[in-house]
Amino acid sequence: MAYKGRVHKFGDDINTDDIIAAKYLNTTDKAELASHCMEHIDKDFMKKVKPGDYLVAGRNFGCGSSREHAPVAIKAAGISCVIAESFARIFFRNSINIGLPIVESKEASLRIRNKDMISVDTKVGVIKNLTRKESYKIEKYPPFMQKIFASGGLVESLKKKGKK
Repeated sequence: MAYKGRVHKFGDDINTDDIIAAKYLNTTDKAELASHCMEHIDKDFMKKVKPGDYLVAGRNFGCGSSREHAPVAIKAAGISCVIAESFARIFFRNSINIGLPIVESKEASLRIRNKDMISVDTKVGVIKNLTRKESYKIEKYPPFMQKIFASGGLVESLKKKGKK
C-alpha cells in the first residue's frame, strides 16, 4: 500500500478524547465523527485536512479509552495513514479492525515536520519525506495485513474471504 499527502503533526500522549470528544460518542455516523476529529487540540483541523493527508504524532498515540470511534473519525476525516513513535495497543488493534493504516517509527516521528509532503509504502517498508528529501525504514506489512487494509478493515476482509 502506498500513500502520499501532507502532514498534520501532533505531540505525545494524544488520547482518544483528544481525537474525538466523548460528547460525540452517541453517533456512529462517520461523517459526523470526522467533522469533530481532533477539534479538542486543533479546532481548525478539519478545515486543513485533505483526503490522503497524514497524521504524525509522538509516543503513545491513541491512549485512553478503547473506543473505536477514534480511528473511525480519523479515517473518515480523510487521513490515509497515522505515523507515530508508538501507539496504545487497543488503538493499534482498533485501527487494523477498521482498516486505518498505522505505522510505528521513532525516526519518522521525530524528523517529519508539520506540512511536510510524504509518501508511505507499507508493502516495501519505507516512508519518504519529499519535502526534506529523507527516507525512513519501517516494518513492512505482512500480506495478511495488506489484505485487511486493502479490503477496508477486518470485517470486510473476512466477508471477502467467506465469499471465496
